[in-house]
Amino acid sequence: MVVRIVTDSACDLPPARAEAAGIEVVPLTIRFGEEEYFDRVDLSHDEFWRKVATSPLLPETAAPSPGAFEERFRAMRAAGADAVLCVNLSSRLSGTMQSAQVAAKSLEGEIPVTVVDSMSVSMGLGNQCLLASEMAESGADLDTIAEAVRSTAARTRLFGALDTLEHLRRGGRIGGAQAMLGSMLSIKPVIEVRDGAVAEAGKVRTRGKSLAHLAAKLAAAKSPLRVYAFHAQAPDIDEFLDQVAAVVPRNEIEIGEIGPVIGSHAGPRTIGLGWVDRE
Repeated sequence: MVVRIVTDSACDLPPARAEAAGIEVVPLTIRFGEEEYFDRVDLSHDEFWRKVATSPLLPETAAPSPGAFEERFRAMRAAGADAVLCVNLSSRLSGTMQSAQVAAKSLEGEIPVTVVDSMSVSMGLGNQCLLASEMAESGADLDTIAEAVRSTAARTRLFGALDTLEHLRRGGRIGGAQAMLGSMLSIKPVIEVRDGAVAEAGKVRTRGKSLAHLAAKLAAAKSPLRVYAFHAQAPDIDEFLDQVAAVVPRNEIEIGEIGPVIGSHAGPRTIGLGWVDRE
């Protein structure tokens, strides 16, 4: 059985990494006021961050249409796929998964399409897609891959050190981190994506302490699997990875680049770290 993997552009997998793994990426839409761009198509990561630095408007995001997913699923079928697994960013943060589900239903009787909620974002999602790709490459069937991804989603941990909560607040995705707003000017917030939603994970006073807090989270984990890091053009990412290397060698860490979708809500200089808990 040939199973193809589809995701959305919140996965933050570098384009070359996604292409090498055979993962199809459906773009979300990024808006700066009246200007609209398809992520990864009309707007690269570098172009996005330049606009963030110069635009008076904060960017907004919109989910792909069901038609965008249907088109991609049909293309997979035409290219010889026997089945499709679509893994999407958390359904508690976006309507993207709902669009994928509508598209999957429209193909009933033509090709099996299973849609899985990653309950995560960024490389938490990207990591699950890489696992699915590896299993598909080894010949696993659709149900086996979907079951493994759901299990991984339930054990995925993701933390982020933000420079500010302003992007999350204005984007409406602040969730359980709301309590930090009162002192947001004097802290460096640390958040966690927990059960598919944003939650507070710590309050510290300096950038250095926020990154040390992330590294300490990993150090406290018991035999973490599939460790990954990701960042939004953070100038101190190498220093952070050196800290993490005390726990996991750098060459074993999957690195992602925060793009327009997650960057619209997390803001520049964000650094994230995550892993999969052992069963």
